[in-house]
Amino acid sequence: MFSLSSGDLAGRILGCGDGPASFNAQATRRGSAVTSCDPIYQWDTDQIGERIAVTYDQVLEQARRNAGEFVWDSIASVDELGAVRMSAMNEFLDDYSRGKADGRYLPAELPMLPFADASFDLALCSHLLFLYSAHLDEEFHHRSIRELCRVAGDVRIFPLLALGGRRSLYVDAVMERVRSAGCDVAIERVRYEFQRGGNEMMRIRARRG
Repeated sequence: MFSLSSGDLAGRILGCGDGPASFNAQATRRGSAVTSCDPIYQWDTDQIGERIAVTYDQVLEQARRNAGEFVWDSIASVDELGAVRMSAMNEFLDDYSRGKADGRYLPAELPMLPFADASFDLALCSHLLFLYSAHLDEEFHHRSIRELCRVAGDVRIFPLLALGGRRSLYVDAVMERVRSAGCDVAIERVRYEFQRGGNEMMRIRARRG
């Protein structure tokens, strides 16, 4: 999703809105320094596991109803999607208690983060900003992206599509405001594509003097 290089993985990484995903666990095993933040991290392992169990069938049923919006290439079917996602969530659950004790999973959320300026080299935001444009307004996007830029020198957001498969109406406005704030911003193609047409990320970097 984010075209991560070995150099990226060697830096201090923030994942924003990570949820019950396995990236932190996998990256930590590789020796990377990753901090994940999400409001669900206020709950314990059993509570999150119960939430996963309750919503699992609902998520797969939504995928079946909207199957035409996805590229069934690396994942061949809704059932395989369910297996892949459950494997990732179980990996998260196995790591969660240890990671929370280590400070790798923090209960925090945009648009206000509990980190000092430039705490991270890279901030990643997956399937939150732009995707939920119908629920999170334009001002929320501006405030959130400004906050991500405050805590990290390199910010990457994926995908640029809203629910339903169309590009978010906020993309152009965000890019204009980011440029006016003195940052470099670009739309970059990535190799990952599961949501049809969702193969681009926004990348924002502070300009160097």
